[in-house]
Amino acid sequence: MKLDVIKLDGATAGSVDLGEDIFGLEPRADILHRVVRWQRNNAQAGTHKVKTRSETSYSTKKIYRQKGTGGARHGDRNAPIFRKGGIYKGPTPRSHGHDLTKKFRKLGLKHALSSKAATGNLVVLDEASLADAKTGTLAKAVKNLGWKRALVIDGASVNENFARAAANIDGLDVLPSVGANVYDILKRDTLVITKAGVEALEARLK
Repeated sequence: MKLDVIKLDGATAGSVDLGEDIFGLEPRADILHRVVRWQRNNAQAGTHKVKTRSETSYSTKKIYRQKGTGGARHGDRNAPIFRKGGIYKGPTPRSHGHDLTKKFRKLGLKHALSSKAATGNLVVLDEASLADAKTGTLAKAVKNLGWKRALVIDGASVNENFARAAANIDGLDVLPSVGANVYDILKRDTLVITKAGVEALEARLK
């Protein structure tokens, strides 16, 4: 698969060959769904907590005698049936994460990249670098290129000036190749990968 390479000013800078085994697959929604679900579940805090009857703040004294009241038998007011009593079988802190094989995670990333290529929302950039960390300069270039919600994936590291300028632009995110993931790729309208990023991703996904 051949794709034109552009510069930040919109000028062409040659072309690049993208591997069909990474960028030319038929995207499968079931694979993407499983990987995104794995990502979101691992990111979930799982810190929800309720108080059980042993943790609520109330006396443990028996509220009235066992027999002779004409009412039901009760111990203390911490019982779940009483107002402000303990919660029965409520949520407790736990991990929501589950396992997913490395092979399947790689496959998910390939399908995410292929889905952007298939819809024409994949852009290859010559390099993501700026001489000065000026947000105005980058914002103007992004507007001229027509990027609304874009993710830029660079090589092993991100240019510091480019990252600082992009931090102030709404809808523009920058990641090194090692941080490329299915959820962030699918969440954005446009995927921008630098030439260094393409090489790094192809080496990672071989």
